[in-house]
Amino acid sequence: MNIRAYKYLSPITFYILAYIAFTKDGIYTWLPMIYAWALIPIAELFIRPDEKNMTAAEEELARQDRLYDYLLYCFVAVQFVALYIFLSGFSQPGLSAAGIAGRICSMGLLCGTFGINVGHELGHRVNRFEQWLAKASLMSSLYMHFFIEHNKGHHKNVATPQDPSSARKNEAVYIFYFRTILFSYLSAWHIANEEIRKKHLPIWKNEMLQAHVIQIIFISVIWYFFGLSVTVYFLMAALIGILLLETVNYIEHYGLQRKATGEGKYERAMPHHSWNSNHILGRLMLFELSRHSDHHYLASRKYQLLKHHEEAPQLPTGYPGSMLLSLLPPLWFWIMNRRIRDFEMPLASTQKEATVI
Repeated sequence: MNIRAYKYLSPITFYILAYIAFTKDGIYTWLPMIYAWALIPIAELFIRPDEKNMTAAEEELARQDRLYDYLLYCFVAVQFVALYIFLSGFSQPGLSAAGIAGRICSMGLLCGTFGINVGHELGHRVNRFEQWLAKASLMSSLYMHFFIEHNKGHHKNVATPQDPSSARKNEAVYIFYFRTILFSYLSAWHIANEEIRKKHLPIWKNEMLQAHVIQIIFISVIWYFFGLSVTVYFLMAALIGILLLETVNYIEHYGLQRKATGEGKYERAMPHHSWNSNHILGRLMLFELSRHSDHHYLASRKYQLLKHHEEAPQLPTGYPGSMLLSLLPPLWFWIMNRRIRDFEMPLASTQKEATVI
């Protein structure tokens, strides 16, 4: 058993802070937010990114070690435990408005950071049990259609005008929210309907229909046991989780485009078509999601095996800091457009030389 796997237990700190948030009032309810959006971004300004890749022997050891998988399974279970504590915690009398807001934001952080992100990692697996866990994890954030659109739409169309999850150059994140949420949802319906049509399946096997039924039942159960107000709080937390995911999508592909090779066809997705970050805290807390260039280059590669590519464009800081930066569009454009220009010039020269040769 590879002892290195235990470093991915570090995200449990979010759940420890969330437990405090869901059982206390006042400033305590904001501890996960302070940790995620203040302490980690500041620390990543001083901690050097780690570009080192595993050796072939280390990679083979990590590939065979099931502990990496078991950790993900545990986080799915812990997510639902945290959700129950969040929902039941509102029975506490005298909870302040600031405390309620802090708890909602903290649960939203868990929805986006773990509910959707762990669901994303497991959603790329071929094992049915792991795919079931992926859908359950996504259900905790009411974003089950992500399983369909991300795997069968986003990875096919990434960095092209056809992908609603790839941000255009000079597109503010607030505009991106509306475009990606709406058109990703419609894309998921299109994909699910096409599968039914091509495979001649009965309507009840439509994945989008199934997802909606499951999520409606899930919300109804929360309403029945915890009441309308708590259900509204959960819906608000789920929305925060969704916005966090889409902010991540925004920074991962901002302004990068694959070249068209024909009518509706594009060059293969390569490491230079996604923004990368080797900042170690973000990598650990998000199960290596920030090594996104390699993820799109080889989507089947498990999180512990993701690699650094020299040709991949690098974000100015880790994911938390970059997400905060994206919320200030003028500053984001000023920093990132220069990076796009500086990155594209040598890339274009290299491609031109390769064509000549």
